[in-house]
Amino acid sequence: MNVQILTLLQEDGRMTNAKLAQRLGMSETPCWRRLKRLEESGIVEGYQANLNRRKLGLGVMAFVQLRCSEHDRDATSEFQRIVETTPNILSCHNTTGADDFLLIVVARDLDDYSAFVDNTLRCLPGVTSIRSNLSLKEMKASSKLPVSTPFVS
Repeated sequence: MNVQILTLLQEDGRMTNAKLAQRLGMSETPCWRRLKRLEESGIVEGYQANLNRRKLGLGVMAFVQLRCSEHDRDATSEFQRIVETTPNILSCHNTTGADDFLLIVVARDLDDYSAFVDNTLRCLPGVTSIRSNLSLKEMKASSKLPVSTPFVS
């Protein structure tokens, strides 16, 4: 039943408990209890609206690989603080391979992205290499996770 709850909420996070219970064929109180347990356990972290970045004027999406020379605690902490507080950076992953980080960045246009590289990325502590790949066509974008895993049941 938890898998069904999670699947329905990923389709429509604004679904009321009454509608959720109806879709699941159960009464509202047990449905609400299950949902609260999923929230309290941290499986459901929150709810948000999905926005169209192009309609907001963010026409450029870049995948940015960064290589850093400094990996001490202070440099890493400052790097993380800047990344977390910069709205143009949608995600940042510490990765294996030749580069240390992979970022997904949005900007209005190429001029805006160029300024972002100069004023933000090049100012990050310890960054020695920046490589960008610009998205030409977004073929799939989703934040929905597969929830048919055994630990969710």
